[in-house]
Amino acid sequence: MSQFPLVRGRRLRATPALRRLVAETRLHPADLILPMFVREGITEDAPITSMPGVAHHSLDTLKPALERAAEAGIGGVMLFGVPLDEKKDAQGSGATDPDGILNVATRIAAAEVGDSLVVQTDLCLDEFTDHGHCGVLDAHGYVDNDATLERYREMAVVQAESGSELVAPSGMMDGQVAAIRDALDAHGFGNTAVLAYAAKYASAFYGPFREAVQSSLVGDRRTYQMDNGNRREGLREVALDLDEGADIVMVKPAMSYLDVLADVAATSDVPVWAYQISGEYSMIQAAAANGWIDLDAASYESVLGIKRAGADAILTYWAVDLAERLTGRSDASRNLR
Repeated sequence: MSQFPLVRGRRLRATPALRRLVAETRLHPADLILPMFVREGITEDAPITSMPGVAHHSLDTLKPALERAAEAGIGGVMLFGVPLDEKKDAQGSGATDPDGILNVATRIAAAEVGDSLVVQTDLCLDEFTDHGHCGVLDAHGYVDNDATLERYREMAVVQAESGSELVAPSGMMDGQVAAIRDALDAHGFGNTAVLAYAAKYASAFYGPFREAVQSSLVGDRRTYQMDNGNRREGLREVALDLDEGADIVMVKPAMSYLDVLADVAATSDVPVWAYQISGEYSMIQAAAANGWIDLDAASYESVLGIKRAGADAILTYWAVDLAERLTGRSDASRNLR
């Protein structure tokens, strides 16, 4: 009898072609969604220092960036508006102004690439409020859940009118999906989908995003975003959003909450997405800039891990870069095999 192993897992790892053939998880450009920041008052791209490789777009530079995204074959773009500081107020009025930066950018995106990309919009007040919170504050400085829902209803309708195919409430207010769905249906936007930020955790990794949206936040958002240690609560929040009519549910952040993502993917009967957030992106960029890791290989592996954990689609700042590499349009495509 042979003394050597009869089962040899290495057989299926012997060549790049064989490894590719038996791969259990694959990335496709359509799995990827690019978050984009459109900033009022600029005429050219403005780099975001804490997110190397990511920039604020002007309304003019947004167009070529959208065209590149469409040509890369990614699934969609998620738009964030960055208004002038002097236009911020306690109610976040700019969020519902048809001529506000986000709604104007949405009309441009829908006109430019609406036939080839899913144009999605962040539905939250934090970019537009002078206090930086995701909702309306009461007399005691506490985020008033139900008053905020009224603002979300208005935002949803204006975003849909501007051409958003999918609105994405990210504020973690109780009842936000039901309120938005009701408003959309009542105004004739029954085909506009709702992406629920269903399990969104308070995270230290949001830091660079605060610069990206030029947040005015003082304090934190722990009265509405979830506690880092709670796993079962993530499933509860997802179940609530599903009951309210969410078309897609999302876990955010992605890499720090892969267990929650796997739980949700195992139970959800609608698509499950995940957001690889700014800090997750920036720490890999920083390590690569110091020569400690290979950027192309690490960025691909990080997103593949999110897909393997159960995400049907991933929001990532590497969306276009990865898509171009996956389709062989980049010299770095060798790192994906």
